Amino acid sequence: MGNLCGPCFKGSADTSGLITPDAETRRRQMAEAAERRRQEQENKGIKNPESVKRMQEKAVETERLEREQAMAGGNNQPALKWTQG
Repeated sequence: MGNLCGPCFKGSADTSGLITPDAETRRRQMAEAAERRRQEQENKGIKNPESVKRMQEKAVETERLEREQAMAGGNNQPALKWTQG
């Protein structure tokens, strides 16, 4: 019976024909791959990630404006008052 898979893999041990990239290129490729994986994880389950970013930015801006108004106003009265006439 012997080794049935032996003849199939004899040529795979010779790797002298393969060209490996230098260390800097490999580092750059690995960093790019890590960034792609991070973005995929961040956007997992979201149909439109751009709209989510816009909504988050809008919420931050609204919160910032509310804080500025609270600091400037001092009192919690609205700028316009309704009158009944």
